[in-house]
Amino acid sequence: MTDTARTRPKPAGPEGRRITDIDVLRGFALLGILMVNITYIASAHHGTGLEDPRFDSPADHATRYLVATFFEAKFFLLFSFLFGYSFTLQAKSAARGGARFSRRFLRRLAALFALGAFHAVVLFPGDILTTYALLGLVLLAARNTRPRTAVKAAVALFAVTATGYLMLSFAQYAAGGGGTDAASAATRAQQATEALRGSPGSVIGAHLEQLPDVAVLLVFFQAPAALAAFLLGLAAGRREVLTAAACRIPVLRRLQQIGYSVGPAGGVVYAHASLEHPGTAYHLAALGLDVVTAPLLAAAYAATVLRLAATTRGHRLTAPLAPAGRMALTNYLTQSLLCALLFTGFGAALVGRVSPPAAAGIALILFTCQLVACRWWLHRHRYGPVEWLLRAATNAAWPHRSRRRSIDAS
Repeated sequence: MTDTARTRPKPAGPEGRRITDIDVLRGFALLGILMVNITYIASAHHGTGLEDPRFDSPADHATRYLVATFFEAKFFLLFSFLFGYSFTLQAKSAARGGARFSRRFLRRLAALFALGAFHAVVLFPGDILTTYALLGLVLLAARNTRPRTAVKAAVALFAVTATGYLMLSFAQYAAGGGGTDAASAATRAQQATEALRGSPGSVIGAHLEQLPDVAVLLVFFQAPAALAAFLLGLAAGRREVLTAAACRIPVLRRLQQIGYSVGPAGGVVYAHASLEHPGTAYHLAALGLDVVTAPLLAAAYAATVLRLAATTRGHRLTAPLAPAGRMALTNYLTQSLLCALLFTGFGAALVGRVSPPAAAGIALILFTCQLVACRWWLHRHRYGPVEWLLRAATNAAWPHRSRRRSIDAS
């Protein structure tokens, strides 16, 4: 990869301009999140410890392994990092405008929680917005933390979470190893499939029934990792590392070297344990390993995108991601809406009827359509529709709809 920087304006956060690289990374993260979420929406088996036996071809297995190895538990970390980074930009924007940041941010979190609750109950139980809203309170309390301290706290969170999984693994091994009851998992998956193919009320009922299991996953796996990524984003935002990413090529190259040498190995172990030995002591140990290696692979992905964006040729590949990143919340919710219309009783009710490769193909087509739609929308409007509503809630005032030359920091 050539490191010749392309000529482009360097947006400076303090002046309130958008940092394009943040939008590009957000757009990239959206694709990865969709690739993971659609596997859960398309099949009620996925996540129960038993994959759908009707899709047992080599292509089906290969797709599951690819998604588990390279996508699961990676892209939500990147999205969380950007949430923490954007937090620092919002604080600076409030300071420039003389507004009380705490009040604005609390209103923003309340709106996110409301959106997330609706999303989890109606569209997809695997929502992350409610978790972000709750963890945002911690981020607000830690807003004056020094960057070095924030990084140390993030590393400690990853380490403690990984150690917790290893201890659980040892305990389960000593108790006999555990494992998934295939018959029970198959029954639950079939019942969930029938409910998701039913009426809208039946779909919502199925989502409500899944929420307790999802909550356990969020509390013990995603929440600690997301908070750690928040803190890393906070530290990076305080240092303004993305305002001149093209000047940090040696650092980005080092992140790629470390992440790509360690991350895929951890991902393979995680995929093998999750798909072949769910619920066992080995699975718990693999989760602990993934807590440590997934952030490294996510960092390598981000470094690769930033290096591409810093070159003339690479910019042509990454530039289409920026509009999608500017409308990240709209896109996230729209992805779930369209998948719900496609796979549940809200629409075509194709849950359990689409193979893993086909589901991955649908995700790629959907994301491509979003790239086109976002570019069209932002030529005519300043914000995405949900971003406009969130900004209204944050500022307690209706923002202008029309597109302007000067765009506030995200």
